[in-house]
Amino acid sequence: MLALIQRVTHARVSVEGDAVGKIGPGLLALVGVEPGDGEAQVARMCERLLGYRVFADAQGRMNLGLCDTGGGLLLVSQFTLAADTGSGMRPGFSTAAAPVAAEPVFNALVQACRARHRPGVETGRFGAHMEVSLVNDGPVTFLLRA
Repeated sequence: MLALIQRVTHARVSVEGDAVGKIGPGLLALVGVEPGDGEAQVARMCERLLGYRVFADAQGRMNLGLCDTGGGLLLVSQFTLAADTGSGMRPGFSTAAAPVAAEPVFNALVQACRARHRPGVETGRFGAHMEVSLVNDGPVTFLLRA
């Protein structure tokens, strides 16, 4: 499982012009599920998303996680994140989990995050064509692997 996280001042995901998820200050996480991902990857990614220290403390150092700040979390499924880009000029998608396998894993991640982070966990719509808008704060962007 992969997550490209971005610290944001706000982010929004829309489907057919309607906002389906939006947050204020917090993290936008684009999540890619790989074949074989399951309970262990969900638990580890949840821990990392909520605890990864990318927010400034009183001294201005990245020393606080999302749970410390109470910020929002916007989870967006993105199978292209798990693409094979190692050769040629076109991505291969055999390294991404098939939708039938990926959707329950993504949903389990959403539920795990919601159970541990009450301030707010929003999502896009799995499998839909989504428009994601954000203001990256920093910019601060990291690629996490579980």
